[in-house]
Amino acid sequence: MTADPETLSQSATVELKTDDLQRALACLSGDWSSSGKLPLVDTLLQQFPERFSGDLRFDTSAVGAWDSLFITWILRLTEKAEASGIRLVYDGLPEGVQGLIHLAQAVPERKGARRSGKSQGWLTRIGHRVHDILDNTRQLLAFLGEVTLAFSRMLIGRARFRRSDLALFIQQTGVDALPIVSLISILVGLILAFIGALQLAMFGAQVYVANLVGIAMVREMGAMMAAIIMAGRTGAAFSAQLGTMQVNEEIDAFKTLGIDPVEFLVLPRLLALTLMMPLLCIYADLLGIAGGMLVGIGLFDITPTQYIEQTSSAVTLTDVGVGIVKSIVFGVLIALAGCMKGIQCGRSASAVGEATTAAVVAAIVAIVVSDAVMTLIANALGV
Repeated sequence: MTADPETLSQSATVELKTDDLQRALACLSGDWSSSGKLPLVDTLLQQFPERFSGDLRFDTSAVGAWDSLFITWILRLTEKAEASGIRLVYDGLPEGVQGLIHLAQAVPERKGARRSGKSQGWLTRIGHRVHDILDNTRQLLAFLGEVTLAFSRMLIGRARFRRSDLALFIQQTGVDALPIVSLISILVGLILAFIGALQLAMFGAQVYVANLVGIAMVREMGAMMAAIIMAGRTGAAFSAQLGTMQVNEEIDAFKTLGIDPVEFLVLPRLLALTLMMPLLCIYADLLGIAGGMLVGIGLFDITPTQYIEQTSSAVTLTDVGVGIVKSIVFGVLIALAGCMKGIQCGRSASAVGEATTAAVVAAIVAIVVSDAVMTLIANALGV
């Protein structure tokens, strides 16, 4: 049986020939490129006799120019023909077309690449969200376990990391962070002093602005502001460094060599930030108090001696200790958030940016929540 040629354009045509032995031949002619319209796949399939389940071969001796649109047409024909029980044989196609088709079929379609037209129900979305939370919790616990094991190996002198890396991270998280910590701490002290003094001046008690700034900086703002600065500066850097190593498969190389990446990469960063945060906290406390002194002396006629005496009488070693303990906890949380997001980063360039953003957000949330918890504990203990 011979079907009439299907001519939907002046360039590309297809003629279907079939016989009683369940064999079919598609004779293609013309230019199969984007310059003209191609025959419809559905129209070609309608020309097959009923219950046809044989092979479809191609005769492309009369085909002129072709481009990627021809490949797309063949792939679409393959999908619909196989659904009807017809198997395509590509031997008659040009070698370039065969190679591109085999390449396209060798790479499986990525899961979720096609968007479903039907929206998910609210129960399905809740289920996915709960599953994500449980999966993130599992990853967090696994990472904390690996860090604990690495820290325990360090205590017995068996941890493998370079001491030069630890010294470098101490410099990056300590000395290199002093300029931005200095600026923010002085400004915070200025703001606290100015706002507090305006209110206290209504009662003639502006001298107590020294008490306000001293206690606020030592117990809360010094550690808090230093931690937020380090979360945006150092936590993001840790995540970006480890994320880039994950993309470049350097972490996989460490595992292949038998080196624990948590021990070699995460542990020195964690130690460096934990050691430097208390020093940065004390430094921020002093600069914040100095910023408050500038406002008290310059605007409210408080002498330097009065300001220093008021501060020393209000601030105790217990207040300083509370701030230092908070800074240590903040340093651990920032390092863990940055390193965990970097280790768990995907394999693309965009994944590095997403991991960096997630690290900063997670670190800041952890700082605020832990500060609230530690403040409640301190109040309950009367500290």
